[in-house]
Amino acid sequence: MRVGTPSAGDFGQRLRGLRADAGLSQEALAHAAGVSVRALADMERGRTKGPQRLTVQALAEALGLDEAEAAGLEECAAAGRPRTKAAPTGSGALALPRDIQDFTARGPALARLLELVRNSGTGMSTLAGVGGTCPGTSTTTAPGTPHPTPTVTVVSGQPGLGKTAFAIHAAHHLTPHFPDGQLALDLHGMDPEPTTPRDALARLLGAMGVADPAIPPTTDDRAGLWRSLTDGRRVLLLLDNAVDEDQVRPLLPGTGPSLTIVTSRHTLAGLESVHRTDLALLRREEAVELLTRIIGADRVRAEAQAARDLADLCGYLPLAVRIAGQRLLSRPHERLAKLVARLAAEGRRLDGLQAGSLRVRAAFALSYRQLPPASRTLLRRAALAAGGDFSPETGALLAGLPYGEAAARAEELTDAGLLQSDPVAERYGFHDLLRLYAAEQAEAEDEPGVRAEALDRTADWMLRRATAAALHFDVDHARDGAPGDPDPGTAPTGREEARAWLEAERSQWLAALHWAHGAGRHRQVLDAARAMHWFSDLNQHWEQWVEVFRLSAGSARLLGSRQEEAVHLNYLAWAYNLCVHDPRNALTSADAALAAARECGDGLQQGWSLGYAAGALNRLGRMEEAEERLREATRCLAPLTAPQARLAELSLLNSLGTLLRQTGRAAEALDIHRRSERISLTDVPGRTSDVMAMYQAVARQQIGNDLAALERWAEAEAPLRQALASFDAAQMPSWSEQARLDLGRVLGATGHPEAREALLTAHDALAEMRSPRQAEAAEALAALDRG
Repeated sequence: MRVGTPSAGDFGQRLRGLRADAGLSQEALAHAAGVSVRALADMERGRTKGPQRLTVQALAEALGLDEAEAAGLEECAAAGRPRTKAAPTGSGALALPRDIQDFTARGPALARLLELVRNSGTGMSTLAGVGGTCPGTSTTTAPGTPHPTPTVTVVSGQPGLGKTAFAIHAAHHLTPHFPDGQLALDLHGMDPEPTTPRDALARLLGAMGVADPAIPPTTDDRAGLWRSLTDGRRVLLLLDNAVDEDQVRPLLPGTGPSLTIVTSRHTLAGLESVHRTDLALLRREEAVELLTRIIGADRVRAEAQAARDLADLCGYLPLAVRIAGQRLLSRPHERLAKLVARLAAEGRRLDGLQAGSLRVRAAFALSYRQLPPASRTLLRRAALAAGGDFSPETGALLAGLPYGEAAARAEELTDAGLLQSDPVAERYGFHDLLRLYAAEQAEAEDEPGVRAEALDRTADWMLRRATAAALHFDVDHARDGAPGDPDPGTAPTGREEARAWLEAERSQWLAALHWAHGAGRHRQVLDAARAMHWFSDLNQHWEQWVEVFRLSAGSARLLGSRQEEAVHLNYLAWAYNLCVHDPRNALTSADAALAAARECGDGLQQGWSLGYAAGALNRLGRMEEAEERLREATRCLAPLTAPQARLAELSLLNSLGTLLRQTGRAAEALDIHRRSERISLTDVPGRTSDVMAMYQAVARQQIGNDLAALERWAEAEAPLRQALASFDAAQMPSWSEQARLDLGRVLGATGHPEAREALLTAHDALAEMRSPRQAEAAEALAALDRG
């Protein structure tokens, strides 16, 4: 025996002395023996008093002990091992719950988990053969073999995703890989008092056969003993419903080929060296398949569309689909369509999603009750936001919180599985059913006056920000900046930021416009809509411009301003014509604008209204009337000297030329469009070169089309390419794709190799924008195929 080495007594003291004699650090000995540094430290500190025999053998080999020294070390370890009762594999108080026979989907997640087990060395071969282990035999690692690191996977996500069902199903599926035991422990993370790590460890040690008197009193000592007992064993541990990282960490095995599956509504982002199993909502067909497995194929086949509608109304949330299925199963004579009709009413949907003790609302309430007060406020107030998602700005305004706190609370709600974060932008969304629950809480907990104040505060701020952002595109204000923003320090600077904000918050500022109109703030509505005028021209594919200008025209009428009513009725006629392709309503609005403009003597608005009416008549096939209105409009504008009149004249000239081409007078059209191009190349007082470049682009697009109509294909290509480049540079997609379509047709006529790509791109984009011209693109592609 080595000099200075204790011959008896505490195992940790003896091990520490032997390591010192060998001149090894903890890291060096741990590496040589194939144990973790933490496990070795626990042994030396006495937290682990009696490691397993194979672990002791590995340490003895790494220390270079002779037979007598190794036997002495084993004797010390044996003295520290607790006396245990037999613990049957997969049985006892912590046996796995029963699997769900109608478990559906999650195939890719299960496959990834199985692959993880195989690749990590955690799993064992289920077949007899080289390296395989027969069930019931010892599976501890051989002496001197490095112990694999235990595998831990965290299954987290929003309430109702089926995390526990997935974990149980996966555990049963993987049972053959873990013959040393399968344990499942509910940590009661959603209870007012979750299970403490100390109590959880007592249950785990008891399940491993440790008698009650042998269980150490402290959490650290219990954790050390637990790691010692699981060291080298193939054990599968399911920790269900965890509340946080501090609850889970002491329960994780330290070394050995074990697998731990942790489920939690929280992300447990602070757990180190774990794998993530992210469960998504079911696909529609998977939700229908789950319903089929619950109620039977015959009922689903008999009402196939109702089954799909039911899956939609459940938001593809597994818990909701299961509840709907269990409800129908208990009522075998009830038709699926009846439940669909009930769930279709949002106010009754959560009431309908309950079957016995299963309730969607109760699942959400468990998480809601655990939130701090400020987080609860943000969640329920955010349900008042318009659109499918919201920004921290909107959340802060609705909840009455500072921006920084609202952003932090939104992240907390995301970690709790109650909000979904956008993968790119700082925005958050609800599952549809969670939004309904949060809205219920807002109605129950916030007085009507409080909710109205929150909505009014948000609407005012949003409308002021939207107005200031839109003014970046207004030719009369762009050079003067964007005054009136409610928070200049965070306001968008420049057109790119303004465009991004207006697009991201589109639903919110539109809702704000409705709120302001309903609250009688008509001047604010008019100012916002007028500021949007130039921006709307860049985004003709947005259908909500009809809503914007219908509201503003109504506000002008209620204010008694016939001149402003004419302006906004003209905007509305434009939106009907170009955004939703509704020429009948466009004609009605244009005629109403003309009447208001004549009443107040506004020649400019008379010209615009005649032009918009002509556009509607053209789309209705009333070509002669359209031409008559266009010529009347140009006569109306001719005596006017304002810069706005020159721009209106350019627009009307382009429309007149297009009409002439459509009626077979392409040569006349070409003359008019060349005249329009010449005018656009001259300076118009108060108008920037960027503005005039857009008018030039429109004229060149029409010149290209005129030349194409005259079959002067080679000449047509250049002006169309110029127009397309200008629209692309200005980020005007509705204009760009129509020009691309025109170019593609010209290229097709000349056999140019770029023709198909141009037509395909235009077709797909126009279809996405629901433009009527997508049919022209489809026909042009078909003609190209016909050769």
